[in-house]
Amino acid sequence: MTKKREEILEIIKKENVKYIRLQFTDITGTIKNVEVPVSQIEKVLDNNMMFDGSSIEGFVRIEESDMYLYPDLDTFLVFSWDSDYGKVARFICDVYDVDRKPFAGDPRGNLKRMLARMNELGYDTLNLGPEPEFFLFKLKENGEPSLELNDHGGYFDLAPVDLGENVRRDIVLELERLGFDIEASHHEVAPGQHEIDFKYTDVISACDNIQTFKLIVKTIARKHGLHATFMPKPIYGINGSGMHCNISLFKDGENCFYDPKSNNGLSKDAYSFIAGVLKHARSFTAVCNPTVNSYKRLVPGYEAPCYVAWSTSNRSPLIRIPASRGKSTRVEVRSVDPAANPYLAMATILAAGLDGIENNLEPMHEVNSNIYVMTKEERILEGIDELPSTLYTALKELANSSVIRESLGEHIFHNFIEAKSIEWDAFRTRVTDWEIEQYLKQY
Repeated sequence: MTKKREEILEIIKKENVKYIRLQFTDITGTIKNVEVPVSQIEKVLDNNMMFDGSSIEGFVRIEESDMYLYPDLDTFLVFSWDSDYGKVARFICDVYDVDRKPFAGDPRGNLKRMLARMNELGYDTLNLGPEPEFFLFKLKENGEPSLELNDHGGYFDLAPVDLGENVRRDIVLELERLGFDIEASHHEVAPGQHEIDFKYTDVISACDNIQTFKLIVKTIARKHGLHATFMPKPIYGINGSGMHCNISLFKDGENCFYDPKSNNGLSKDAYSFIAGVLKHARSFTAVCNPTVNSYKRLVPGYEAPCYVAWSTSNRSPLIRIPASRGKSTRVEVRSVDPAANPYLAMATILAAGLDGIENNLEPMHEVNSNIYVMTKEERILEGIDELPSTLYTALKELANSSVIRESLGEHIFHNFIEAKSIEWDAFRTRVTDWEIEQYLKQY
């Protein structure tokens, strides 16, 4: 018996764990789980727990439904809240098919495939520091979320203006108890909007943390009579929620994006990675901004990056390079929103950056002026492109990109396109309140 296995069995006994959640993520980014009684723990640890994959979005057809869940033992944790019968623990799992091979439709497994390609190019680690934002709304008496914000605070406000302060504190305390290294917690720009930043780590662990973070935020918020949402733009006229992704490549413990001899501390790898991300930005937008609502956030005037450019100081472009250097040198991709499947988003961004490195691409010139106040003619002269303005146009860009398609693999690519095309068509054919208000009397 391995030491890790022994430790897990000891914790289960000590903490009076009665149920085990086996969590995984579907193609849309939704957390799924199979819950089993603790009596099945040996079967779980032996990778013999099966489930029906035909019921999961983008997985398999009904005639090929049997799949295995392989728990990642490093993701074991015990939630602080009790059920009526004891505590609940969880593993995050990789999905395998009936032949005991990694399932091509598993987003987490797909990211591991892309990391193997990164390793072949000589890089050891891809680090990710995410900055997910969310809104808090009051719950109705029936437990359903309302559209009433819980506060009217602004950026870095304090209580009593920021009524979400105690919720954030409880979230942070729970996250720290589960092993998160929390760097900051604050009210964001919009009323009812919040951000909690946790320390960067390797990309698989970071994506696991994002999924765990969402679960904890929603659970703690409900205990306070609130509904937490990671919907990118729940309210018209105020800022939407983003999930800035701070990315760096490491080799032999050294940051490959840092060069102390260059004028601004950026290495050739950093410039090429930036160039690759800019080149493929329009193509990976459908994955990093995967909902109809995502494109209500990607508009000028609300601090969301809708222009394909980069800068070491300016916050209006798609990519910003924060001031820290040395091991903290990183590329901040600002377009991603928290509705994205983090495993798929990072697979596409990594593929874009590696394409830049493999082909020795050079980025466009740095843009240090505020792009939001530029005219369209000025942007054209500067060579600044725009991100897709709708999910429909983003899907067209995705469909035409061989690099991003390969980063998803054929199974995920086809199922993602199909699911999102259905979503777009459902939206396109819906008659909205805005149309009724605009046209019913006029015509």
